[in-house]
Amino acid sequence: MLKWWAADYVYAVVWQVKGTLRPGRPADLLPGDGRPVVVIPGVWEPWGFMRPVIDAAHAAGHPVHVLPALGRNSRPVPATAQVVAAHLAAHDLRDVVIVAHSKGGLIGKYVMTECDPDERVTRMVAICTPFAGSEYARFMALASLRAFSPSDPVTLALQEQLHANERITTITGVFDPHIPAIADLPGATNIVLPDGGHFRLLARPDVHEIVVDAADRPRPGG
Repeated sequence: MLKWWAADYVYAVVWQVKGTLRPGRPADLLPGDGRPVVVIPGVWEPWGFMRPVIDAAHAAGHPVHVLPALGRNSRPVPATAQVVAAHLAAHDLRDVVIVAHSKGGLIGKYVMTECDPDERVTRMVAICTPFAGSEYARFMALASLRAFSPSDPVTLALQEQLHANERITTITGVFDPHIPAIADLPGATNIVLPDGGHFRLLARPDVHEIVVDAADRPRPGG
């Protein structure tokens, strides 16, 4: 586990630098004939942090929408979900697949359950998302991190929204240094990989395959 922990933080530092200094141009990711993909990073992550997943989806022919307006994603989940929903409406995006990391999965589920009256979102792939919160959150100095507490009102409210879970695929490893108790999301497709980490799973080819499969799969009933 220590080896996974160390590798995870090395990966995070490298991609914080790359994702901040050389994220690329959002407009270059929009061409594609496939289903639109909307990317929501985790807390304190610029959108470029998700570049390995973004590149895989775009290479498979999907237009990828990133949201520079999220900054480093430090705002509360409901406020950030409104930004995502506004982007969907402004670009008239439909049959969307959300691909999210960590906190991004909470935001994505909030969009699906509270901010999507037109049913623009078809499904979501959530990578290393603390849907049941993290016991470590109460030790955090920043309010943006304490919000991941298992007793956080938003987290508890999202747990009660079971109807969206069947449209969600979760991806976790067997060990996550930020989520001590990894729990399945009831009713979702829950995939556990034989690896550990909170950040470095974003670079795994099998994660990319799961994302592309979700983006390629026909809309239910469509």
